[in-house]
Amino acid sequence: MPPITIPPFRSHWALAGGHRQTLAGVFFPGRLPDERSVVRRIPLPDSDTLVVHDDCPPDWPSAGPIAVMLHGLAGCHRSSYLVRTAAMLNASGVRSFRMDLRGCGAGFGLAIKPYNAGCSDDLLAVLRAIIAWCPGSPISLFGFSLGGNIVLKLLGEAPDRVPLEIVRAAAINPPIDLARCTYGLARWPQRHYDAYFVKQLLQRLRELQQRRSDFVPPTFARTPRRLVEFDDQFTAPRSGFRDAEDYYEQCSSEQFLSAIRVPTLILTSRNDPLIPIASFERLTLPPNVQLHIAEGGGHLGYLATSNGSRDWLQTQLLGWMNSTGRTS
Repeated sequence: MPPITIPPFRSHWALAGGHRQTLAGVFFPGRLPDERSVVRRIPLPDSDTLVVHDDCPPDWPSAGPIAVMLHGLAGCHRSSYLVRTAAMLNASGVRSFRMDLRGCGAGFGLAIKPYNAGCSDDLLAVLRAIIAWCPGSPISLFGFSLGGNIVLKLLGEAPDRVPLEIVRAAAINPPIDLARCTYGLARWPQRHYDAYFVKQLLQRLRELQQRRSDFVPPTFARTPRRLVEFDDQFTAPRSGFRDAEDYYEQCSSEQFLSAIRVPTLILTSRNDPLIPIASFERLTLPPNVQLHIAEGGGHLGYLATSNGSRDWLQTQLLGWMNSTGRTS
């Protein structure tokens, strides 16, 4: 399919720079719409349970369009970028499902196994459930940050098992090279993000230990201070990987991009403080995968100039969804 035209991103005057865009998107999200979603649970074969949040417009027709959205590290269904995207899609007649990764958001306490950047089987289980609930609906798949890596991995690692109902996909600021991204957090000033992520993840482990008596807490040789240390001592071994290096190598989506068959948009920004732009500048992509590098926007910020649409990212995703998807 021919590439769509994406207009330049123009930052709000007070939010110039990648760090400002990134932090504003998290801590100053603006007024978010009230949540009226239906919470649905999806049991998994290993006895964990996933949760999705179903936002259905009142006039949504049978077999109408659907968007499935997946959040990033330390996020959940209430992450501002998911809520704003769901609201814009719903206003356009699109039914949306916001997925909580294992143990996140409304799924806290419903999973013992941790989520990770390569849990494409979990995403596939969600997609199959939604297809059963909504037969005949074309599905657009949107992944944000870590969720974007999961989406790309699913699409490319085994293209034949991707449901035909998935007609298009988009990955926003995806960490397609997990090692490069994670080790890059050791640099100044990225180390502040590193510390933030580790603090959130350790707090979640403490809370899970209080919630679930059957959860076996990790025995850290030394309390992790960096994300790579947390992954090496907890995420990787609890997810079946040898160590962090093995985890990053197996789950980085960059190696799967050439096999993607679904029309896919990869959207990132040149000043993303978390995802090095060098990861994208060397890519060789198939014709059905379009890469757009915005000159600004930070990491999942994209808060635009006040004389236009503030939600630049959501506007582009809606435009992508209205483009032609695969038909078979």
